[in-house]
Amino acid sequence: MNNFLQAIQDSALGIAVAESWFPYVESIHVVALALVAGSIFVVDTRLIWKTSRGLPFTHVASRLLPWTWGAFVAAAITGTLLFISNATGYAQNTPFIIKIILLALAGANMAYFHFVTFRDVAAWDMGRPPSNAIVAGYLSLIIWAGVLFFGRLIGFV
Repeated sequence: MNNFLQAIQDSALGIAVAESWFPYVESIHVVALALVAGSIFVVDTRLIWKTSRGLPFTHVASRLLPWTWGAFVAAAITGTLLFISNATGYAQNTPFIIKIILLALAGANMAYFHFVTFRDVAAWDMGRPPSNAIVAGYLSLIIWAGVLFFGRLIGFV
């Protein structure tokens, strides 16, 4: 595995990011993550019945989730570029590993919500969501806070 990581780090792209593009890629990554986290925060606070109570959940989600997905794609691309610039270092960086695990948990939480809880959204769209939807919203908020926290720690370890 170390040979593979070293090879991608030593690639022309890895070297270019490390030596020239890093501040630009990192800036785009931070802005993209802010858009991801901000849009998820708005959707989740509606899901946990704290904000936008006068709007259907589907209205809030349908307006914000395209922005979330677009920003997530940008964050994933820039995050991959940042990883390539120091693959061997990041692979051993505890905050980075925790961030990746939290991203996987965020994906699992979202998948469960969309494939299980969201199926009966018509029953609660205008009102208080059921307890499993509220739990999914709180989990999402906690997980994404962790993603941001551990992502910020990556450069300090």
